Amino acid sequence: MEAIQSLANHLLVAMPSLHDPFFSRSVTYICEHNEQGALGIVLSLPLEATYDELFKHLNIETSSDQSDERVLLAGGPVDRERGFILHSPIGSWESSLTISDEIALSTSEDILQAIASQQGPEDVVIALGYAGWEEGQLEKEMEENSWLFAPADKEIIFRTRPEERWLKATKLLGIDWTQIAEQEGHA
Repeated sequence: MEAIQSLANHLLVAMPSLHDPFFSRSVTYICEHNEQGALGIVLSLPLEATYDELFKHLNIETSSDQSDERVLLAGGPVDRERGFILHSPIGSWESSLTISDEIALSTSEDILQAIASQQGPEDVVIALGYAGWEEGQLEKEMEENSWLFAPADKEIIFRTRPEERWLKATKLLGIDWTQIAEQEGHA
């Protein structure tokens, strides 16, 4: 079997033709990709809950002088009750997966406590759930033209509003979908 080229540390950008309710116009950061499958965090689907609400729900004490109204993301349809934190710099948090020299994925409460007390990493995205693909599934979906991919971009991951990430990621690829009609032409 031919070894696959890993898409870890890449953005997976949904094609406009992908009409799945969860992944339509989505951008997903691929955290892990190997022969067994892939795991990613959807970055473009905000929830109606904030970091402060998450901290309160988990009984994590926050800095009393500042509230954190950043929105949580729906990171994917799998394990939606579990929190996943993309962050930079990497640091030495419990339960972390180093993805690149600049980005890690953590799932432990110690990083949430640090974020709540304003002692966490500079760049943070908190998502509930993740996107997962079985062996060969992502490759098949790419062959079906459901996805494009681009190298990870910290500006898109950490500093772009969730609802603007898809358009910004497509422009990163040199595509401006606002200039292309989604309907097929007829001669």
